[in-house]
Amino acid sequence: MKIEDCMAYIHKTVWLGSKPGLSRTRELLTRMGNPEKKLKFIHVVGTNGKGSSCAMLSLILSRSGYRVGTFVSPYIVHFNERIQINGEPISDADLCDVVEFVQPHAEAMEDSPTEFELITAVGFEYFTRKGCDIVVLEAGMGGALDSTNVIETPLVSLFTAIGMDHKDQLGATVEEIAKTKAGILKPGTYAVFNGDEAAALPVITDACETLHIPLTVPDRNVVRIVDSDLTGSTFDYKGRIGLRVGLSGVHQVQNAIAVIEVVEALRAQGWAVSEEALRSGLSQVRWPARFEVLRRKPMVIFDGAHNLNGVRRLRENVERYFPGKKLVMLMGVMGDKDYNPMLDLMMPLCKRLYTVTPNNPRALPASKLAELGAARGVPAKAISLTEEDVQGVLGKMDEDEVLLMMGSLYMYGDLVKLI
Repeated sequence: MKIEDCMAYIHKTVWLGSKPGLSRTRELLTRMGNPEKKLKFIHVVGTNGKGSSCAMLSLILSRSGYRVGTFVSPYIVHFNERIQINGEPISDADLCDVVEFVQPHAEAMEDSPTEFELITAVGFEYFTRKGCDIVVLEAGMGGALDSTNVIETPLVSLFTAIGMDHKDQLGATVEEIAKTKAGILKPGTYAVFNGDEAAALPVITDACETLHIPLTVPDRNVVRIVDSDLTGSTFDYKGRIGLRVGLSGVHQVQNAIAVIEVVEALRAQGWAVSEEALRSGLSQVRWPARFEVLRRKPMVIFDGAHNLNGVRRLRENVERYFPGKKLVMLMGVMGDKDYNPMLDLMMPLCKRLYTVTPNNPRALPASKLAELGAARGVPAKAISLTEEDVQGVLGKMDEDEVLLMMGSLYMYGDLVKLI
């Protein structure tokens, strides 16, 4: 199987859609010999902060000498990024080999798995073949019925920020969404909750108490941020002085202290994670498309904030790093997101708005987004994701202006190539 054939098979229409339930994933893995039962996991769920937290954990653990599998979604530029070992995406050859192995098992099923369920199984098989010591496993959507929830008891269950997203599938309130995400909890795990939603914490706490699971909530009151700029933040936490997280945005300090608590939970279970690995993993972590500086003159930043929680964090960062300054913005969103509240938050900080249509069937047309921006009193223009249009935006900027590209992660790869 060539990589073109492999990708065509993965994206085959028979797998499309999202169907709740774990029965298909369980059947597929059983047919494959249950590779997931040979692995140990850290399970990560939440609305925002999953990718950054997974990146930190994976680097810390690999720096401690472990062979670390990482399963994330969605990918940013290349599909292979979804399945990594020690930061290296699965090769085309390995991806094809594993897909060829999974193919007859999937095709023998009367109720076909979805694409995400298929890829979950591919990831488990690959991590098992390569002898991973531990897997940092990011849930795709939700928790209880997400295909990643077929695993047995994880070492640690990490809850990142829980907000209003995927409401049709997960629930209409924060409490309902938190209850869905709490479905990953299993007796014998350790739990860390890193959300700042007051309504979500009691739900997670009750679930942990019912299952007798020790729950840690990072203490943000004892964090001292020493400095923060576009290269990251230096902070102190619980006796650790001069920690550095190499991702920009103060919210990354909150992700970092949750990762520290996950490391402590692993240590309590006998995992050897050195302080040197902890510090170097936090300081040298890289994760694209999260308040990422793509260019300096003029300054160009990309942030994949695509829901209301993410946009709130984005606004906080803009106000912190560019106080009193209005930015040029380029924005593209999915049509099923809360784009009106997003615009309400960001347009007061915007001097000119350019809108694009991300390369996805669910994308909101750029013309519609431009109309909504203009209705808020901001000069707005719909453009195409072409070199001529994007370079045209840059060509009209003064050297001291800042261009913030924000919204859907589906446009990141295109924009990086175009600038």
